Amino acid sequence: MKIIISGAGEVGKYLAQMLTKENHDTIVVDTNKDNLKIVEQQYDLMTITGSCSSFKTLEDAKVSTADLFIAVTHSEEINLLSAMLAKRLGAKKTIARIDNIEYIDPVRKLHFINMGVDRMIYPEKIAAKEVVALIRETGTNQVFEFSDGRLNLFVVFLSEDAPIINKTLKEATQISNSFDYRAVAITRSGKTIIPSGDDVLKAGDHVYVITSPEGIDSLMKYAGKQKDKFDNVMILGGSRIGQKVANELSKNCKIKLIEKNENKALELADRLDRCLVIHGDGRNMDLLEEEGIKDMDAFVAVTGDSETNILSCMLAKKLGIKKTIAEIENFDYFDFAQKMGIDSIVNKKLSAASRIYSFTMHAEVSSMKCLTSTDAELLEFVVKEKARITKDILRNLNFPEDAIVGGVVRGKKSFIATGNTHIVKGDKVVVFTLPGSIKKVEKFFA
Repeated sequence: MKIIISGAGEVGKYLAQMLTKENHDTIVVDTNKDNLKIVEQQYDLMTITGSCSSFKTLEDAKVSTADLFIAVTHSEEINLLSAMLAKRLGAKKTIARIDNIEYIDPVRKLHFINMGVDRMIYPEKIAAKEVVALIRETGTNQVFEFSDGRLNLFVVFLSEDAPIINKTLKEATQISNSFDYRAVAITRSGKTIIPSGDDVLKAGDHVYVITSPEGIDSLMKYAGKQKDKFDNVMILGGSRIGQKVANELSKNCKIKLIEKNENKALELADRLDRCLVIHGDGRNMDLLEEEGIKDMDAFVAVTGDSETNILSCMLAKKLGIKKTIAEIENFDYFDFAQKMGIDSIVNKKLSAASRIYSFTMHAEVSSMKCLTSTDAELLEFVVKEKARITKDILRNLNFPEDAIVGGVVRGKKSFIATGNTHIVKGDKVVVFTLPGSIKKVEKFFA
């Protein structure tokens, strides 16, 4: 595919990395020459200095021949305008990153489609949804829903007292006597393993598990996790993510939100009528103690500043908070944050890039997730008639070694995949894969 990316920021750079790995004909456009120089040095692609809100820049990029135009600059207005222009000039499909939740209302969205914007991505909404899911599913470090929760990915950290420690996956299945969940990957010492039945589970492993709703309780039990109810949550940062999380969680929890900017804190106090909004600096331990942080069940840091979020979560963990969640936009900080004991990481740029990347695939992908703690991807494919995946049971299909089918959604039901599973047209199939096998996996569904 020929793909044009408008914007060489973090999202644009991450997309460029993913797309060039798959040998797409990629062009990155940005007004900042320094950003483009970095992209050129790292990836095999073409760059153009300019703004995609300019006809000349789009014509220089030969947008009329583009299969996909992606606008992910920091300006919502430029993204929308450039997507509209790109469509008018011949781009087959356009995607724009936005910051206004009004635009994704089903009725209003039609106006943008009619003007040439095929899809809009709102990163803050995606990130907020992830935070809310992490608070509701207390025993996991990451959670991701497929098909409205009919299948879920849970990432659980195995402590020394987990009943399945030092057991093979086969033995662990026999202990729990459950086929409602399946381990699809293990990360150990920075490496990702696609496991077989003979792989041994060890203390300190992060295990990626696909589970149906019926399997959640037994999964947590045998992973040595207790499912707590979080009634009191403290949120640091009145960002868009912070506001959305506070608004959603305040339906069932007591929320305290700390905002450093006084005027913004006053504005949020009027807007978030079910939350207690406090003006102050969340890096101040005295303030946190004064506001009762020791009585909190969870602490969420979403200020938009990665360093502040990491530091405040470390303070919260030191004070005994059960669960800490940090928004970290700097990819280089992920390993450090996990080593410091921060339970979960949210990255809105990675979430947005995942959604956008799924539109570059030939097979139909209903959802995709790039995970923060591993470079692997999780995809939900929609099975087409005569797709290779339907030709035989899974064990006979020679599926790529660096990928694994975790579960299947068939109509309103879901089940965990085994070697004897036969995939049929219309199924939604959840696959965990390392980057090098994405193209091989796609061929089974295209």
